[in-house]
Amino acid sequence: MGYVAVTGGTQAIEYAAKLVQTYRLKHVRHVLQTDEIKNQMRLLVDRIMGEGGLYAPEYAALALKQSEGDPAEAAFLLRAYRSTLPRNHYSLTVEPREMRVIRRISSAFKDIPGGQFLGPTYDYTYRLLNFNLCDDAPQPVQQFLNEFNLEVPGEEVPTFEKVTDLLRSQGLLPRVPARETEPFDVTREKLAFPAPRSARLQILARGETGAMTALAYSSMRGYGVVHPTVGELRVGYAAVHIPYPVGGDGEESVYVGEVMLTEAETINSFTQNDRENVEFVLGYGLTFGQNEVKAIAMAILERSLETAGRAPTQDEEFVLLHIDSVEAHGFVSHLKLPHYITFQSMLDRIRQTRETAGEKSGTALDRTSAFSHS
Repeated sequence: MGYVAVTGGTQAIEYAAKLVQTYRLKHVRHVLQTDEIKNQMRLLVDRIMGEGGLYAPEYAALALKQSEGDPAEAAFLLRAYRSTLPRNHYSLTVEPREMRVIRRISSAFKDIPGGQFLGPTYDYTYRLLNFNLCDDAPQPVQQFLNEFNLEVPGEEVPTFEKVTDLLRSQGLLPRVPARETEPFDVTREKLAFPAPRSARLQILARGETGAMTALAYSSMRGYGVVHPTVGELRVGYAAVHIPYPVGGDGEESVYVGEVMLTEAETINSFTQNDRENVEFVLGYGLTFGQNEVKAIAMAILERSLETAGRAPTQDEEFVLLHIDSVEAHGFVSHLKLPHYITFQSMLDRIRQTRETAGEKSGTALDRTSAFSHS
């Protein structure tokens, strides 16, 4: 495409940036602080961390504040910042089986070891506007927190056996051991198709929630072959370890912290393995923070991409290149940039075609001539 630079507009661009600040700050009684956004918009912060590919709640809150709440712009800002950070280590495989669970449910079984653990969720509440939130005051909020004391020491947060482990023990799911191998890095290596599974999972984990939900929904409605049952959905805190950086025998590791994750394991239609035993096939989703719909959508798309077929959700290139919020937002937004040369070319071709055909120029086209020539 032919773009031309905007010349002579430096002052206008500077004032446009000031207008952004003006529209963000005018008529406000209280300027939001990043810690308030982080705590009171936690689900949005979690979504931005996932799509930005950086686990940093404070920076995700800052990106949301700077972008005035635009999720795509906030994810763009977070990824841009992430690209400036050094890459010192790859973590060892995180084990969600050992996460400190705050929520854990199964749609496949009513009774699971440890029971259903509802945790923080809107799933069982009425979708009605709560107008009391319009006048939130510090005193009632503090009174509620005092009455509903949630101060639980970390070591008392429970861990649970996984539902899928029960199915594996009965031979109903395949056993696939985890291997400590360096994954394909989609931020540093050029993506080519067919992509390795580690690349697919990375792109899905950073995918835009709405786009992934729409594609997963299309598969369940019949434009695909995957309509699963949620074997287990869990939200909790998982420990992160890195290999011991100096010396060691390769088995030693260093604990560097923990991250909140949402993991979804979906049970799909069964198949026959190499030993001619019938087993269920698993779909897998994992994302930063509490983002349950995205984790389930990821599990559906991951299983779809593992299944041969002609549906859109089974097309690796179609799915992976269209769920990225930064890529999609950037490509659509670039239409706002000057396209004077390309549009001028189209005008010239239309005029030449009409002249060749012996047609007279229409009044509407004549009026554009004053604007179409430099």
